[in-house]
Amino acid sequence: MTRLHYLRLGLICAVLGLAAISAPVAFAQSKGETVRPEVGKPLQAAQELIKAHKYKEAIARIAEAENAGNKTAYESFLIQQMRGSAAMAAGETETAIRSFETVIASGRLSPPEQLKIIQAVAGMHYRAKDYPKAATWAARYMKEGGSDPQMRTVLIQAYYLNNDCASVSKLLQGAAQGEEQSGRRPGEDELQIMSSCYIKQKDNAGYLTALEKLVAYYPKKEYWADLVGRIQRKPGFSDRLSLDVFRLKLATGNLSSTADYMEMTQLALQAGVPAEARKLVEQGFAAGALGTGADAERHKRLRDLAVKTAEAPANGEAEAAAAKDGTALVNIGFNQVAKGQADKGIALMEKGIRIGGLRRPEDAKLHLGIALLQGGHKARAIQTFKSVQGGDGTADLSRLWVIHANRS
Repeated sequence: MTRLHYLRLGLICAVLGLAAISAPVAFAQSKGETVRPEVGKPLQAAQELIKAHKYKEAIARIAEAENAGNKTAYESFLIQQMRGSAAMAAGETETAIRSFETVIASGRLSPPEQLKIIQAVAGMHYRAKDYPKAATWAARYMKEGGSDPQMRTVLIQAYYLNNDCASVSKLLQGAAQGEEQSGRRPGEDELQIMSSCYIKQKDNAGYLTALEKLVAYYPKKEYWADLVGRIQRKPGFSDRLSLDVFRLKLATGNLSSTADYMEMTQLALQAGVPAEARKLVEQGFAAGALGTGADAERHKRLRDLAVKTAEAPANGEAEAAAAKDGTALVNIGFNQVAKGQADKGIALMEKGIRIGGLRRPEDAKLHLGIALLQGGHKARAIQTFKSVQGGDGTADLSRLWVIHANRS
């Protein structure tokens, strides 16, 4: 799994802090309430000091206002609001949080003002690495109608860093479904966090779901390699599907090593698809994966065998068409597709499937889907892949082919 990208959270938190500082404290009358000079004058001086970035001096002047006797509720509210802004700017996080929580609890803020303060409190808790409280305040921000997407990121990160993977998964699953339904794709970073959380929970099924979303929206080679490898290691996955695994690796850009080219070529020959073997071995030579090193002669012998087998006269089509089962016809058709005769090969495969009596009918449908995709019949290929069933790996591979086809 690649490293997580944390979306410049330092910058995010700085923005959250500035949201509260940038709003000046109003000293005018509020609902008929006034501020006495012994409170108002030091607060006005503190406000000027904040503008001049002299935060410590501002805190001292705020203390003068607080020392005034018989303060009204409104005066106390202004003092706490000013102290929260100055303390946050000065890096006195605990003081800022206490002051802002008092301001929020006063009920004197308008809804937009309250959201800004809640946003700042969430950011300060996050910077202080108090992730449970950061999550609580970020969730409150969203619940009260906040729409800043950075706060959603803070909430996700707070859940994740607090090892609350259940909350991360619940939030991101719902968000991913909503974005999919609206035609937008979920963020790559968020899907990475989701997958990482499933790993923490040792939830392999959940991790595979997250990986499938990653390859669906961000089809990077490394995501595909991880996904295909994990599918192949699932309990009950049949070894006979090794060639089909290689086919998917090839389609997603994950076939590159000499060993992979050698093994896939040999499997294609054994499966009776020499045209595919020839095409593959020639691709291996062109890519420099074959034909060099200590085993270069072995590679050349394999190429000669693939070419010779592929060029041998094709026999047996009539016998296959007359057979009681369609297995041979499906195999012959798949080889025709590999030769570049897609329409002819697909017709033979479909005829073989109609004849029936197949030992492995789900394999045949999987191969027909691959043939249709290679032949440029994307919609029919997807429909065919979706019809594949079975718990031996054929349905899993078909589901991944659907994802690949949709991105093709």
